[in-house]
Amino acid sequence: MARRLAWPLRPLPDGRGEVWRWHLVALAELPAARAALRSRLGNAGYPPDAEDSSSEELVLAFDELASNALRHGETPVVATVIAGSGGWLLDVSDRAPHAMPAPVVDRDPAYGGMGLQLVARLAVEHGWYVDTGAKHVWACLPSVEDHASVPA
Repeated sequence: MARRLAWPLRPLPDGRGEVWRWHLVALAELPAARAALRSRLGNAGYPPDAEDSSSEELVLAFDELASNALRHGETPVVATVIAGSGGWLLDVSDRAPHAMPAPVVDRDPAYGGMGLQLVARLAVEHGWYVDTGAKHVWACLPSVEDHASVPA
């Protein structure tokens, strides 16, 4: 029998910074949303850098959480990135508050479904909560400045 790994039920941390938001209703919108996020990161001084992958890790976490919400939640999905001085706070909400995030365990990665584990590994903190009929799944990811402090 496969063991279930819980995605922790926690409130969203206090995030202060520039807010970037996308309203999504279909998986087909994700490539444009990823491109827009990359553009905003570049404009904020976080261009893709071969020596520091934190910007691409944020884009990957954004894609994983947003695609999970679109596949397993209910639309509309709202993906929010708060660009703070200490890193990024990523919050993705959908209209399925009854369906908690459920990372799979003991499954061959070739079958997919490993996105929550990946995001948890990239994040310094992660969790989920329900507010006004929406489920919010969130992760705090380090930026270039504090990337070295992430536990392995």
